[in-house]
Amino acid sequence: MNTKLLRSLQIFVEVANTSNMSIAAKKLHMTVSAISQQLRKLEQEIGLSLFNRNTRHISLTEAGHIYYKTSMELIRVAEEAQHQIEQLQETPSGRLRIVAPEGFGGGLLSKPLQALLSEFPKIKVALELTSQTTDVIASGADLAISLQEVNDVNLHCRHLATWDLIVCVAANHPLADLDTVNSTDLAPHAYISHPGMRDYVESQEGKDKALPNPPRLMVDSVQALIRLTLDGLGYAVLPEPEVREYIETGKLVNILPEWKASKYDVYAVAPKHDATPVKTLAAVKCLQESFSLI
Repeated sequence: MNTKLLRSLQIFVEVANTSNMSIAAKKLHMTVSAISQQLRKLEQEIGLSLFNRNTRHISLTEAGHIYYKTSMELIRVAEEAQHQIEQLQETPSGRLRIVAPEGFGGGLLSKPLQALLSEFPKIKVALELTSQTTDVIASGADLAISLQEVNDVNLHCRHLATWDLIVCVAANHPLADLDTVNSTDLAPHAYISHPGMRDYVESQEGKDKALPNPPRLMVDSVQALIRLTLDGLGYAVLPEPEVREYIETGKLVNILPEWKASKYDVYAVAPKHDATPVKTLAAVKCLQESFSLI
């Protein structure tokens, strides 16, 4: 609400409640002339008189009674809105819309979201998973998780983690039975690829070497990429945190354990405000703390 109008309504209501400008002036820490001037402006804007006045008494006109009820409601709504804004500024609360890459639906967000919801019971999360690049401003998201650093004057971009990519096959795939795997061994088998995964690995000597085969199968979903690899269709470069459980249980095998595929970074991206909402800051903190343990 317009702050000047709100102030005028508060003055009007106080005069109506006291039926005395001098008493209202003392309560509002104003002069009588200042109050009289504010009321005249209000009546001019409305086009009707709000008070009946004489030298000893002031009372509401019919229009004044109607305007009084409306003013009380407007002041109540404005105060409630201010209270809600103050809560958002002081205590993480309200609806928090998070957009994340589809691959994060495999469990990477479970612990940070659990921590966020447990610590801040007034926050409600709306999580959207997508395989598309997200325009944070256009989407209306409070926070987006990105695999690329974003340089935009309208956005805040915070680094969350750096994770490994590894080359894997299913435990029942022929490559899983080899003690060591080289490029010659890979050649006869299908390479399954995701557009966002780099197709080279790094030797112990720090030399890059491209995987020998062009992709036989391209898929734009990380979860589908993992599923196809588990089903034995071929080998793939996979994000280590998302397949760690499969490695530990023996369902997937890292066939190049002494080589490392390129790492990938994870960022939190949020619209830039003069003061970042505390609910967004709380979410970023939970993500950073959880991802640092992965």
